Amino acid sequence: MKKHIVVLTGAGISAESGIKTFRDADGLWEGHDVMEVATPQGFTKNPALVLDFYNQRRRQLFDVKPNSAHIDLAKLENDYNVTIITQNVDDLHERGGSSNIIHLHGELLKVRSTHDETDVKEWKTDIVLGDTCSKGYQLRPHIVWFGEDVPMIEKAVAICETADILVIIGTSMQVYPAASLKNYVPENTLTYFIDPKPNIESSKHLTVIAEPATVGVKKLMQLLK
Repeated sequence: MKKHIVVLTGAGISAESGIKTFRDADGLWEGHDVMEVATPQGFTKNPALVLDFYNQRRRQLFDVKPNSAHIDLAKLENDYNVTIITQNVDDLHERGGSSNIIHLHGELLKVRSTHDETDVKEWKTDIVLGDTCSKGYQLRPHIVWFGEDVPMIEKAVAICETADILVIIGTSMQVYPAASLKNYVPENTLTYFIDPKPNIESSKHLTVIAEPATVGVKKLMQLLK
């Protein structure tokens, strides 16, 4: 039976494809205050601004490609059972070839009804005011905003509990509840942490690879051999 690798990914893995890491050092997202564009309150106050913000993010997806880190993670499926749990809302893991992906914070290429959060559908063009679900309610990005529940977290926890190996790539593991997932893997699980500026050091069961995702995943593949 193949060993189960659980991979937790964040903005750092997509940054090398040209997708900006949303939050800059000053806390702004692409020049916007987080509260304006990533909260239910912001959407209620100025839905057109919020829709435009995510429309720009969605359009950008068609100009970028998966990088070698996304592609190499997919190759691991030849030898391992791999589950990717990502905080990213892009589709680069899918396009890189991975087959088992959980999006904790939603997906840019999906929309949902403002009336029923389970009414979700694929969507590749701009969302504008007046785009509605079948019941006539405005559509919104299928994104988990600050202050909202993370519906996939329980499934992610259950997956982490079955990990034989944990790999963390391109995330500081500071944003909760995603940051708590590392606490659910079995004790003494072999863990690899890939980040160009790691905030921790290697220890008995933890190997820190101080590299960007593209270089770090290649080093990971060598270590796993």
